[in-house]
Amino acid sequence: MDIDILLILQEFRNGAGACLTDFMTKMSFIGEMNTVLIIIALIYWCVSREFGQYLLMGWSGNRVVNGLLKVTACVYRPWIRDVRIVPDSDALAAATGYSFPSGHSMNAASLYGGGAIRKELPKVLRIVLGAIVVLIAFSRNFLGVHTPQDILVGAGAGLLVMWLTSKLIAWADKNPGKDILVMCVGIAASVAVAVFAAVKSYPMDYDAAGNLLVDGAKMANDTYKGVGWCVGFLTGWILEKRYVKFSTDIPLTTRITRLTIGLLSYYAVSLVLLPLVKSWIPGAGGTIAYCFIQMFYVTFIFPLCIKHFEHAPALSK
Repeated sequence: MDIDILLILQEFRNGAGACLTDFMTKMSFIGEMNTVLIIIALIYWCVSREFGQYLLMGWSGNRVVNGLLKVTACVYRPWIRDVRIVPDSDALAAATGYSFPSGHSMNAASLYGGGAIRKELPKVLRIVLGAIVVLIAFSRNFLGVHTPQDILVGAGAGLLVMWLTSKLIAWADKNPGKDILVMCVGIAASVAVAVFAAVKSYPMDYDAAGNLLVDGAKMANDTYKGVGWCVGFLTGWILEKRYVKFSTDIPLTTRITRLTIGLLSYYAVSLVLLPLVKSWIPGAGGTIAYCFIQMFYVTFIFPLCIKHFEHAPALSK
């Protein structure tokens, strides 16, 4: 039935023209991993440190959960399961790893859904954020890269993780010093997921020509990314809380400065430094190190820099 639904959507997509497909492609784009991480980083640096911490923790946890579920279920992408499925060509670039559950849906649930479940936000904004989650999840079906099961489980699991994250942060705030326990348990769980992904066996199915359909070891790459991001967040979170404690109660000009410098420095780290790290450290270790540094920069290094440089009288207030 899931393939039948995708075939119906595929026929509709082919007949609807480029306008609707372009819209769905854009909705899918704002649910991509790096897009979501950048948006959350800007919220953390420039809008609300506390809300940003909640989003970063929830998103990092969701990436580990998504990676664990993917390498456990090992569900092939729709076009591998049925050759009648022809995904949108632009969507294929971000369709990495196994299919179940949808990473885009979990990303959407982390950022937009994470805001939608926060009762302190205006009701209209929460409704809009909830609608964005639905549109991003549906776009993955419309573009032919995920089944309905993929997006439903992805969005549901993502929202559950965000709800648990809000409870965990509230508990840590009420119990000073327990955040170290949260960090240790989170890192231990992340490492366990990485080991599981590295040592488990994967399906070895071949096509009629004798070619391996899917290399499970390569599909585990998304899992290693999630582990790196989660460990990077937990480490940076503790260090920032202990030694930085930067503020987002700042003038508009300072917010704009942070946003500009933050974006430029983030891309400098991601496009220059991190490829070097991956070239020095091959395989899964390089992927984990790459994502650890990326998240550690977002969570601790850049806040440390802005706390130091904003001591200047012209920026302090």
